[in-house]
Amino acid sequence: MKQLITWFILFFVASTSMVHADDFQVLDIRIEGLQRVSAGTVFASLPISVGDTVDEASIRDATRSLFRTGYFTDVIMAQENSILVVGLVERPAVTEINIEGNKAIETDQLMDALQDNGLAEGQIFRQVILEGMGQELQRQYVSQGRYGALVETEVKTLPRNRVSVNINIDEGDVAKIRHINIVGNKQFAEQDLLEQFEQNKTGWLSWITSDDKYSREKLSGDLETLESWYLDRGYLRFSVNSTQVSVSPDKESVFITINIDEGDVYTISGIDLAGDLIIPENQARALVLLREDAIFSQILMTTSSEYITKRLGNEGYTFAEVEGYPELDEDAKTAKVTFLVKPGMRAYVRRIEFRGNTKTSDEVLRREMRQMEGGSANNALIELSKVRLERVGFFKEVAVENIPVATTNDQIDVIYTVEEQPSGSVGANLGYSQGYGLMLGANLTENNFLGTGKQVGVGINKSTYQSSLNFSYTEPYFTTDGVSAGYSIYARDTDYSKLRLQPFSQDTRGASVNWSYPLSEVERIGFGLGYEFLELDLGDYTTSAVIEKFVTDNGNWFKSVNANLNWGKSTLNRGIFATRGTSQRLGLDVSVPGSGLEYFKVTYKGTYFRGLTNQLTMKLKADLAYGESFGDTTQMPFFKNFYSGGLGSVRGFKRYSLGPQNSASQGYSRARPVGGNVQIVLGAEIIFPLPFVKDQRSVQSALFFDAGNVFNTKCNDLEVNCFSPEDGELKYSVGLGATWLSGFGPITFSVAKPLNSDDFDETEVFQFSLGNQF
Repeated sequence: MKQLITWFILFFVASTSMVHADDFQVLDIRIEGLQRVSAGTVFASLPISVGDTVDEASIRDATRSLFRTGYFTDVIMAQENSILVVGLVERPAVTEINIEGNKAIETDQLMDALQDNGLAEGQIFRQVILEGMGQELQRQYVSQGRYGALVETEVKTLPRNRVSVNINIDEGDVAKIRHINIVGNKQFAEQDLLEQFEQNKTGWLSWITSDDKYSREKLSGDLETLESWYLDRGYLRFSVNSTQVSVSPDKESVFITINIDEGDVYTISGIDLAGDLIIPENQARALVLLREDAIFSQILMTTSSEYITKRLGNEGYTFAEVEGYPELDEDAKTAKVTFLVKPGMRAYVRRIEFRGNTKTSDEVLRREMRQMEGGSANNALIELSKVRLERVGFFKEVAVENIPVATTNDQIDVIYTVEEQPSGSVGANLGYSQGYGLMLGANLTENNFLGTGKQVGVGINKSTYQSSLNFSYTEPYFTTDGVSAGYSIYARDTDYSKLRLQPFSQDTRGASVNWSYPLSEVERIGFGLGYEFLELDLGDYTTSAVIEKFVTDNGNWFKSVNANLNWGKSTLNRGIFATRGTSQRLGLDVSVPGSGLEYFKVTYKGTYFRGLTNQLTMKLKADLAYGESFGDTTQMPFFKNFYSGGLGSVRGFKRYSLGPQNSASQGYSRARPVGGNVQIVLGAEIIFPLPFVKDQRSVQSALFFDAGNVFNTKCNDLEVNCFSPEDGELKYSVGLGATWLSGFGPITFSVAKPLNSDDFDETEVFQFSLGNQF
């Protein structure tokens, strides 16, 4: 009420004293009506000061200046004697913004857009901004194919000159593409062209792929893909003349017509290199994929430019530019391609920085660097350093960026940004695994101990079949050039009858040391020595003839000195959940002649990854092994045999159940596995992204085909289901598997169907493991 009376007086004074006022000198300025805006803001925007002489023109200019601040809905100037009275009506403040009905566009995204345009809680309300945002939001929904979307805004007035803004959205449904018609194609069938599109007309899988939902951005991308498809086949004059998008009256169907002009095919008449090559011309030409008299291809021209650019980057010219330009001969229908090379200045690395490593120390990352600070920038070394960081297995993702130094034109900073992931487990251990049963214990198993990159394992564990105490330590960089060293101490008591294997228990104590030397960036060789004391306890078990024969011939306790030699090579793009590259490991474990046990094992593990599409990866794997006794040991120790079946082997068959078995006539309801001295496990997988999972970097899912078995080269009458490798008795299964790398360890499961099981095999459709070591 008081403000209303004040405004009435101001309006009366203004109407009687300013309309035809004479010029007067301002001796004072009084501001009326302010609530939130400070007087200092007003005086800063007011072009009139005390002592100035004002007239009607200056009063109008001052009024416009105050309006331009955007803080006021009304401005009244009045003269009271020699005092300039400025009456102001402030715009209301936004106390809250409510958005309802949106799903396709997240609320946070909408709020950020409103704030960027000056409309947010606590700010001055402007109706024009709200209307403009409503119209822009409507356009965004239309661009997504939601032609029936409706955006309504409501402004509610609140006490103390405040308002609340409500935005109600009815997104509607995305219009579906009912038909796409391409007009003007003569050389290629319409179906061949439509196969290149991300969008297409409704098909029987569209309810899964959603490829029939219209989007303006996707259509633009499809048109660019179509143009590239023609340019890659030599149609240099190809053009999209027009595009018509028709919407049905109910706004639920879209019909698209694309008019194109294919033009003629152009061949390459010559290839020139221009500019400052830096590298020898013959080396640059070797990187060009185009050939004279061949059909022009834009993708080959672009790829050639990239190859030359990378080659220059390896020489330190990080910001080199290489562009290919086709010069057309319309009569001959040929194109002369010229690659213009602009190397720029040679760049040097001023600084290498790491970001995102909250746990892992900079030293661990820096020792993987092959690009050095102060040296000439080399793109190959910068990329190799990135790959090495990805292979250590500590990070979900590694990104690298070259940042020019602002004050120079020949220096860059190389920034590696990493996102860490679990690399082990610390603390109490609780897990369950089919085949292992309940697992309890206290342990620390960490491949990146306290962020130092060292591998440490300490554990006291107990499961259904085993009690163990162990300690292990490995320093990957025992020397600065990458020589690793480590040791382990362990004690295990294992009751194999609980694993449904041979009925005996085994007590093992041992220690070992190992070293590993790098042969190249991707290749290492290692060796180690170990001592082991092993005792067999037959107890009250009704033992099998296999065990009895071995104990009779060799005894039941053994002291052995073992040596191992191994070679490994890995070009995988990641240490965990790789999607590209190969990994191979060949090992030889042999007991030193004269030991209590004399035997050897040769093992080979190999994996191969190849991308099929942007989303699909093929994985091939092989796990091969062979063992044999020598010297005074009469046969391969049965407790050193290989076993197959279950997760990590041939899924769909119970763990360790495949291969030779002892006779079931020795007091047991069925035969029990005894393993074999030959193992063959092969597999093929198609890795695909798991639907509805946002972060795919910690999850890997695959369709798989497994094949494998264990064999014995010296089968005897005491064993059944025993075959030699040449008999070809491989077991097969197919299914679906997935692994999630959680914070407390990997969770793995598979659903499999054995394809050729027989009466000796024990099958298991669903298998899982929780809390085992990855």
